Amino acid sequence: MEDRENAKRIVFVTVGTTSFDALVKAVVSEDVKDELQKRGFTHLLIQMGRGIFFPTKCDGADGSLVVDYFTFSSSIADYIRSASLVISHAGSGSIFETLKLGKPLIVVVNEDLMDNHQCELAEALEERKHLYYTRPHTLHQTLTKMELESLVQYTPGDGTPVARIIDRFLGFPDD
Repeated sequence: MEDRENAKRIVFVTVGTTSFDALVKAVVSEDVKDELQKRGFTHLLIQMGRGIFFPTKCDGADGSLVVDYFTFSSSIADYIRSASLVISHAGSGSIFETLKLGKPLIVVVNEDLMDNHQCELAEALEERKHLYYTRPHTLHQTLTKMELESLVQYTPGDGTPVARIIDRFLGFPDD
């Protein structure tokens, strides 16, 4: 068991503050868990929000993927930091927090809450090769095709030019 702890590779799943049972069900499906384990991941930790589907926990004693979950946390930054892969809903806060921490990311769109700006953001970031973008029913295919080493590190932009424009608009002098 000690070797397993030393080689811990965590997949952290976050659904934010809403309910996204379709994502939770997708990540605990046998084909997704098998693919994650095939790729060397050892733990699946799910932040499930207000969901009503509770996955079965597993301690991994039989050599299978360790599965655990919780509903909410005041901050998910530490969970993201400890993860080898993050699977997230399409909320911009979760996306950018994960990218800023330099973690590989798969964004899964909640089709029940279809909000175009979330899809557009995920699509734009996938086009720039910062993340993978999918839906709950295609998560397994995304996992089988993903090449994490091909993702491009996200570098937050410099907000200074935008701040200067806003300052000018508000009548503040340039520095």
